Amino acid sequence: MHWVLDVALREDDCRIGKDNAPQNFAIIRQIAVNLLGKEKRVKRGIKNKQFKSSDG
Repeated sequence: MHWVLDVALREDDCRIGKDNAPQNFAIIRQIAVNLLGKEKRVKRGIKNKQFKSSDG
């Protein structure tokens, strides 16, 4: 899971560090990875799926 977060969403490069923001963004990233992983209409990696439009 960490490898996907780091490669696809560049989690290690994120500079967010104030209050609860790091935890909040980590949860949002995990949700995004789970949703992109469940998308089966397009056979692409998670990194490429996030840039693919929903219309085809």
